[in-house]
Amino acid sequence: MRIVVDLARCQGYAQCVFLAPEVFELHGEEALLYNPAVPAGQLDRVRQAAAACPVQAILVGDQVRADVR
Repeated sequence: MRIVVDLARCQGYAQCVFLAPEVFELHGEEALLYNPAVPAGQLDRVRQAAAACPVQAILVGDQVRADVR
C-alpha cells in the first residue's frame, strides 16, 4: 500500500506520528517525514492516522494517483 502526504496542506499537528510512528516522523517542530510504502503490518494504523488528520493531508491507497511518486 502506498501513501502520499500533501505537505503543503500538512500543519504539523502530528496525529499521524502518534498513531503510526513506524511510518511517520516529525523532524523538528513542523517537518513531517514519512515512508510512502506502508509496511503490511502498519496499514490499519496508517488508515487511522489518515482519518485523524485534522486537515486530511494523508492520501491512502486508491486515493493516491498511480503517477504520483
